Amino acid sequence: MIKKGNKLYSIFTGTCPKCHQESMYSNKNPYVLKDVLKIKDHCSKCETKYRLEPSFFFGSMYVSYGVGIAFAVAAFVISFFFLGSSLTTAFIAIVATLVVFAPIIMRWSRNIWINLFMHFDESLVKDKND
Repeated sequence: MIKKGNKLYSIFTGTCPKCHQESMYSNKNPYVLKDVLKIKDHCSKCETKYRLEPSFFFGSMYVSYGVGIAFAVAAFVISFFFLGSSLTTAFIAIVATLVVFAPIIMRWSRNIWINLFMHFDESLVKDKND
């Protein structure tokens, strides 16, 4: 299990990269498609501003490409090598995987991007708990 204080915790849960106490997204469920990319302005626990500059999250598109490739490779390996499907079926599995996991890929890409620039600050957690 990934614990608070680890970047992976913030990336997989979508929590504030500084305090890990609150979701960055207005709706935690990525499959509510109208809200998939709606991010709060700041964390209500530590006041961390999520939008560092206009168009900050455009950089996450590059991360999204890599994450999408990882999902596609995993779908191919599972369908072709483990399940023994044909190349056509493996291709269909890749497309289906990318469609089904698109909201997760978008969110994880944004989470990875913001975690490249912000780091967990344990003092924020201690100060709020005292």
